[in-house]
Amino acid sequence: MDFGLVLQTDPPARSVVELMRRAEDVGFTHGWTFDSCVLWQEPFVIHSRILSNTESLRVGTMVTNPSTRDWTVTASTFATLQEMFGPRVVCGIGRGDSAVRVTGGRPASLATLEDAIDVIKALAEGGSVERGGTLVQLPWVAGDMSLPVWMGAYGPKALEIAGRVADGFILQLADPYLARWMIEHVRESAVAAGRDPNDVTICVAAPAYVSDDLEHAREQCRWFGGMVGNHVADLVARYGAGSDEVPPELTDYIGRREGYDYAHHGRAGNPSTDFVPDEVVDRFCLLGPPQAQVERLAELAELGVDQFAVYAMHDANETTVELYGSEVLPRLRT
Repeated sequence: MDFGLVLQTDPPARSVVELMRRAEDVGFTHGWTFDSCVLWQEPFVIHSRILSNTESLRVGTMVTNPSTRDWTVTASTFATLQEMFGPRVVCGIGRGDSAVRVTGGRPASLATLEDAIDVIKALAEGGSVERGGTLVQLPWVAGDMSLPVWMGAYGPKALEIAGRVADGFILQLADPYLARWMIEHVRESAVAAGRDPNDVTICVAAPAYVSDDLEHAREQCRWFGGMVGNHVADLVARYGAGSDEVPPELTDYIGRREGYDYAHHGRAGNPSTDFVPDEVVDRFCLLGPPQAQVERLAELAELGVDQFAVYAMHDANETTVELYGSEVLPRLRT
């Protein structure tokens, strides 16, 4: 199993770069950032610095979206980073949450997301696409470039698209039961599309807090249940409460949700996440001492998870990176 580190691009940017560099030193293979240009600094500028200050770390967005930038801009940005630093970038993409909602927008439709994946990947790899009746190509892109595009998804229709067209699937929660359900959907869709399901990389992303103090760990990571709840609320609106198409283990907990203030998005102590019960925090996140982390990670690995990406957005970011490097990764590998 590979390990990634997910950070928000809070200033100062050099702190993000330094922690990514340290993560590579202790065994992390991927570095990810949010892409929400109103709430945080522009990620691609910082990605360039991360890549130039690391040796082999692969860097990407968790996640960008089809709405914030023109798709040609997104493709050109990733292709530029590829040309500068080699095959070390990954385009993580989803429908959009904070990046579009804080400016009064709405997440893209799944049809739009699928089209965006096709266009971004084709252009970044040197192909041509038709846009508005015009054939478009980035003439400076070498024909042998390859851009992995990983898609974030939760619901049945999104999971089907991920299996059909994406190079990887990003699941933003670490509940083994839900992970199994979603991974199976992605793999079934891949097979139906004539693909080898093993060609779709499976990435689980969630907060990790290494500590014996579970009460404190829960309070530091409760925000994550609120963030996931934004996407779950969209699923409930689409399929209805109690729908057989979505597991109740994913949807039931948002019954007490009364809204969401993006001013506190992704922050420990977010007051919009008081509705998230301890049981959900425990299921969605990795909390506890190193051995508890290893046991959950081993369970996820058995399900076919290729990468666990650690959301480090609490009061122990640096400590988490160090403990994963010294205690968690070595135990898991032995």
